Amino acid sequence: MALKRKRHREVAFLRHGGRSVLLVEDSRMFSTAIRFRLESELGVRVVHCADMKSLRTVVAKQEVEFGLAIVDLNLPGAPDCEALDFLLGENIRPLVFTGSFGDATRDKILAKGVLDYVVKDSPSAIQQVVVSVDRILASERTKALIVKPSEGCMEQEHSLLQRQRFEVIIAVEGAQALEVLDAERDIDLVLLDLDCPDYEGLMVLAEIRRRYTDMGVRVVGLSGRADDMAAPRFLKAGGDEFIRKPFCADEFTSRLLHLAAIHKRIQALSMAASRDYLTDVYNRRYFFETGKRLVDKAIRRGEKASIAILDIDHFKRLNDTYGHEVGDMVLKDVSRQLKARLGGRHLLARLGGEEFGMLFEDLDLAEAVACCDGLRKELAATPIEADGEPVTITVSIGVAAIEAEEAFDNHLNAADQFLYMAKHGGRNRVFSVLALEATLAARRAAAY
Repeated sequence: MALKRKRHREVAFLRHGGRSVLLVEDSRMFSTAIRFRLESELGVRVVHCADMKSLRTVVAKQEVEFGLAIVDLNLPGAPDCEALDFLLGENIRPLVFTGSFGDATRDKILAKGVLDYVVKDSPSAIQQVVVSVDRILASERTKALIVKPSEGCMEQEHSLLQRQRFEVIIAVEGAQALEVLDAERDIDLVLLDLDCPDYEGLMVLAEIRRRYTDMGVRVVGLSGRADDMAAPRFLKAGGDEFIRKPFCADEFTSRLLHLAAIHKRIQALSMAASRDYLTDVYNRRYFFETGKRLVDKAIRRGEKASIAILDIDHFKRLNDTYGHEVGDMVLKDVSRQLKARLGGRHLLARLGGEEFGMLFEDLDLAEAVACCDGLRKELAATPIEADGEPVTITVSIGVAAIEAEEAFDNHLNAADQFLYMAKHGGRNRVFSVLALEATLAARRAAAY
């Protein structure tokens, strides 16, 4: 149970760690409980104000940028929504948490553009606050793609998503939506209007599911047709959520925030599971899963791509000489330098032991070879200190071009064959079909 709680905190920190929430609440019981749960469960920092005076002081200092504020409508010195109006005026997004509530109050605060509201009328009120904060913080990191093939479609949905600080991208047809998904790696939600004429949302959904994993992007269908089978057809085809129109704005917002929060939570779990425990680069499983998708995209779009395997030379001898602790230091340092050089542009992973995989997007073979040779030279020129003495690390790299549709293993095996040639040729070098052709040409010239 303790391990489960620790994992939950780690995942929560990946989702919201370092974020700040402003809590404006005069009840000591509610403020203490909410603060504890937000900090322990979501990994956020909570700044508490118990009255209007302290609220003005905290905001005036401008020491913290708040992701949102949880605010009571009735406070000492502010009995009639003054705190809410103040926060809106300071552009701090408010979540209302109040005990005095009715239809008139509800309509009034929603008209002001609040994010959400929770009423203090049940034992689950604090839990509702935690869930709402989780959803709201997730939403501002959520990128949504709306597919609206005609003017007038999805305007309300667009407005509601923008109010919740979703980043919204518009596509006017299915083909354009697929282009956006290829170009934008971090689309979280796709909203499909299923009612517009000459447009088949199920076909777009099928293509999204063919290209991307179920966890890669969430797809929401919206329809106002009087068809009882519309929802089951869409969900069975791989949709994640179906909303029937016309809908209540609260319902739409709650469903989308809930879906976004689930998606972000799964992303955080996936990210934790995809990292190599020692070097903190991606692991072998992630390289194979993501690499296959990136290769498929490159071939589909006719783009350049190359793949490489890097191996640290004489790593076993280094471990035997200096011990595994130094070996681990070498792996960490090599990983750090590779990450610094490749950045987020190319895919890097530790495949196992002292081997690293690299997938170069938009680089042809010659460009990838040049990049790898730069890596090789940098690593050789940066000794690592072991037991008080500098140890020079060299690497061998095999590089292969990705030019045709094949199993991902075949691309990797080609790079592995060139790695073998690099090591057989004396190590501390980059080898590819270009080097092989140059070697054969030199031999033919020498024979004559």
